[in-house]
Amino acid sequence: MPELKTSVADMVAAARARITEIETPDAIAMLDDPDVVIVDLRDVRERQRSGFIPGSFHCPRGMLEFWVDPQSPYFKEIFGQDRRFVFHCASGWRSALSVALLNDIGFDCAHLKDGFSSWADQGGPVAFPDDR
Repeated sequence: MPELKTSVADMVAAARARITEIETPDAIAMLDDPDVVIVDLRDVRERQRSGFIPGSFHCPRGMLEFWVDPQSPYFKEIFGQDRRFVFHCASGWRSALSVALLNDIGFDCAHLKDGFSSWADQGGPVAFPDDR
């Protein structure tokens, strides 16, 4: 097995040291704020299996940079709105790395510190797809 120069855990720790992290109770309180967009980075299968935050916008991690960049042919208008964006994944690792990258390219956003699992565990509402 090759030895890596930096572990994923180290990358996440470095990202978390320089981004805005939102605690779960604070994110739950933001749910009805029309100026906040909660963005789900998880795979569609995770959303189907575990549910999702009602009203959240699904942006698969693999498309993130392309959907956020107004110069990209894949740009999504939602990311051009003057709103506060809070990204999340399952546990906060993918979203921490994603938000650090987005901040580096000039997109101001935050992430749900402990991810969707903490959202569900702390009583945040959860919706499921109709075709489940």
